[in-house]
Amino acid sequence: MAWIYLSIAIIFEIGFALGTNATNGFTRLWPSVFTLVSAAGGIFFLSLALRTLDVGVGYTVWTGIGSIGTVLLGALIFKERITPAKLGSFAAIIGGVVLLRLAAGV
Repeated sequence: MAWIYLSIAIIFEIGFALGTNATNGFTRLWPSVFTLVSAAGGIFFLSLALRTLDVGVGYTVWTGIGSIGTVLLGALIFKERITPAKLGSFAAIIGGVVLLRLAAGV
């Protein structure tokens, strides 16, 4: 169940990051509300996942996969470029997440 909670937390984390871009410095109401709700949801579900997972594993996976999702959706939504350096970084993050999951034994 911890990995399901962590997956939900990652979705909220991606929503938080993308929403922050849309708030225009928290001057736009609905993007700001979305961003704050996403931040709270991400932290809530992360806290549920951390009941079982080590904090080092859970937090690293949350931020790592959340970063990848944010970059990919940022490219789709905001037309940001995905460069070879970003692709290499994705590979490193995914490799690290796989190793952390193996090390956690769950």
